[in-house]
Amino acid sequence: MQTQTFFEQVGGEETFRRLAKRFYEGVAEDELLRPMYPEEDLGPAEERLALFLMQYWGGPRTYSEHRGHPRLRMRHAPFRVDRAAHDAWLRHMRDAVDSLELPAELEKQLWNYLVYAANSMINTQG
Repeated sequence: MQTQTFFEQVGGEETFRRLAKRFYEGVAEDELLRPMYPEEDLGPAEERLALFLMQYWGGPRTYSEHRGHPRLRMRHAPFRVDRAAHDAWLRHMRDAVDSLELPAELEKQLWNYLVYAANSMINTQG
Protein backbone atom coordinates (compact mmCIF):
# COMPACT_ATOMS: atom_id res chain seq x y z
CA MET A 1 0.00 0.00 0.00
CA GLN A 2 1.42 3.37 -1.04
CA THR A 3 0.98 6.36 1.25
CA GLN A 4 -0.27 9.56 -0.31
CA THR A 5 1.67 12.77 0.14
CA PHE A 6 -0.04 15.76 1.71
CA PHE A 7 0.03 17.27 -1.78
CA GLU A 8 -2.07 14.36 -3.06
CA GLN A 9 -4.35 14.24 -0.01
CA VAL A 10 -5.48 17.84 -0.46
CA GLY A 11 -6.14 17.55 -4.19
CA GLY A 12 -2.77 18.29 -5.76
CA GLU A 13 -1.88 21.19 -8.01
CA GLU A 14 -5.43 22.50 -8.39
CA THR A 15 -5.76 23.01 -4.63
CA PHE A 16 -2.51 24.93 -4.27
CA ARG A 17 -3.31 27.07 -7.31
CA ARG A 18 -6.72 27.91 -5.81
CA LEU A 19 -5.05 28.78 -2.50
CA ALA A 20 -2.51 31.11 -4.12
CA LYS A 21 -5.14 32.75 -6.33
CA ARG A 22 -7.47 33.49 -3.41
CA PHE A 23 -4.58 34.73 -1.26
CA TYR A 24 -3.38 37.20 -3.90
CA GLU A 25 -6.90 38.45 -4.50
CA GLY A 26 -6.73 39.68 -0.91
CA VAL A 27 -3.19 41.02 -1.23
CA ALA A 28 -4.17 43.03 -4.31
CA GLU A 29 -6.51 45.13 -2.17
CA ASP A 30 -4.29 45.36 0.93
CA GLU A 31 -2.62 48.75 1.45
CA LEU A 32 0.09 47.28 3.69
CA LEU A 33 1.01 44.19 1.69
CA ARG A 34 0.53 45.30 -1.91
CA PRO A 35 3.68 47.51 -1.95
CA MET A 36 5.77 44.44 -1.06
CA TYR A 37 5.00 43.05 -4.51
CA PRO A 38 6.73 45.44 -6.91
CA GLU A 39 5.55 43.68 -10.07
CA GLU A 40 2.62 45.41 -11.76
CA ASP A 41 0.83 42.09 -12.05
CA LEU A 42 0.60 39.77 -9.05
CA GLY A 43 0.53 36.76 -11.39
CA PRO A 44 4.25 35.95 -11.06
CA ALA A 45 4.07 36.10 -7.25
CA GLU A 46 0.96 33.91 -7.30
CA GLU A 47 2.78 31.38 -9.48
CA ARG A 48 5.85 31.36 -7.21
CA LEU A 49 3.72 30.79 -4.10
CA ALA A 50 1.74 27.97 -5.73
CA LEU A 51 4.91 26.26 -6.97
CA PHE A 52 6.66 26.64 -3.62
CA LEU A 53 3.75 25.19 -1.65
CA MET A 54 3.29 22.33 -4.11
CA GLN A 55 6.94 21.40 -3.76
CA TYR A 56 6.98 21.81 0.03
CA TRP A 57 4.02 19.46 0.42
CA GLY A 58 5.35 16.71 -1.82
CA GLY A 59 4.39 17.78 -5.32
CA PRO A 60 6.56 18.55 -8.33
CA ARG A 61 9.94 20.22 -7.74
CA THR A 62 9.26 22.89 -10.35
CA TYR A 63 9.95 25.72 -7.90
CA SER A 64 13.53 24.61 -7.21
CA GLU A 65 14.13 23.72 -10.85
CA HIS A 66 13.36 27.33 -11.83
CA ARG A 67 14.40 29.31 -8.75
CA GLY A 68 16.86 27.19 -6.83
CA HIS A 69 16.65 26.68 -3.06
CA PRO A 70 13.64 28.53 -1.59
CA ARG A 71 15.70 30.61 0.91
CA LEU A 72 12.51 32.25 2.12
CA ARG A 73 14.06 34.57 4.72
CA MET A 74 16.69 35.77 2.24
CA ARG A 75 14.09 36.41 -0.47
CA HIS A 76 11.97 38.44 1.96
CA ALA A 77 14.88 40.36 3.52
CA PRO A 78 14.51 43.43 1.26
CA PHE A 79 10.98 43.98 2.61
CA ARG A 80 9.94 45.32 6.00
CA VAL A 81 8.07 42.41 7.53
CA ASP A 82 6.78 43.45 10.94
CA ARG A 83 3.95 42.13 13.13
CA ALA A 84 1.37 44.15 11.16
CA ALA A 85 2.54 42.64 7.86
CA HIS A 86 2.57 39.20 9.49
CA ASP A 87 -1.01 39.66 10.69
CA ALA A 88 -2.20 40.95 7.31
CA TRP A 89 -0.51 38.05 5.50
CA LEU A 90 -2.15 35.53 7.82
CA ARG A 91 -5.54 37.24 7.50
CA HIS A 92 -5.50 36.79 3.71
CA MET A 93 -4.07 33.30 4.01
CA ARG A 94 -6.77 32.33 6.54
CA ASP A 95 -9.42 33.37 4.02
CA ALA A 96 -7.65 31.40 1.29
CA VAL A 97 -7.29 28.27 3.42
CA ASP A 98 -10.94 28.46 4.52
CA SER A 99 -12.03 28.71 0.89
CA LEU A 100 -10.50 25.28 0.20
CA GLU A 101 -12.87 23.51 2.62
CA LEU A 102 -10.28 20.86 3.46
CA PRO A 103 -10.90 18.08 5.97
CA ALA A 104 -10.16 19.40 9.47
CA GLU A 105 -6.93 17.46 10.05
CA LEU A 106 -5.44 18.50 6.69
CA GLU A 107 -6.54 22.09 7.19
CA LYS A 108 -4.87 22.13 10.62
CA GLN A 109 -1.62 20.74 9.24
CA LEU A 110 -1.54 23.32 6.44
CA TRP A 111 -2.49 26.19 8.74
CA ASN A 112 0.13 25.28 11.36
CA TYR A 113 2.83 25.40 8.70
CA LEU A 114 1.61 28.75 7.35
CA VAL A 115 1.62 30.29 10.85
CA TYR A 116 5.15 28.98 11.39
CA ALA A 117 6.26 30.35 8.01
CA ALA A 118 4.70 33.76 8.69
CA ASN A 119 6.43 33.96 12.08
CA SER A 120 9.79 33.12 10.57
CA MET A 121 9.52 35.94 8.01
CA ILE A 122 9.33 38.73 10.61
CA ASN A 123 12.51 40.78 10.22
CA THR A 124 11.54 44.12 11.79
CA GLN A 125 10.21 45.02 15.21
CA GLY A 126 7.24 47.30 15.42
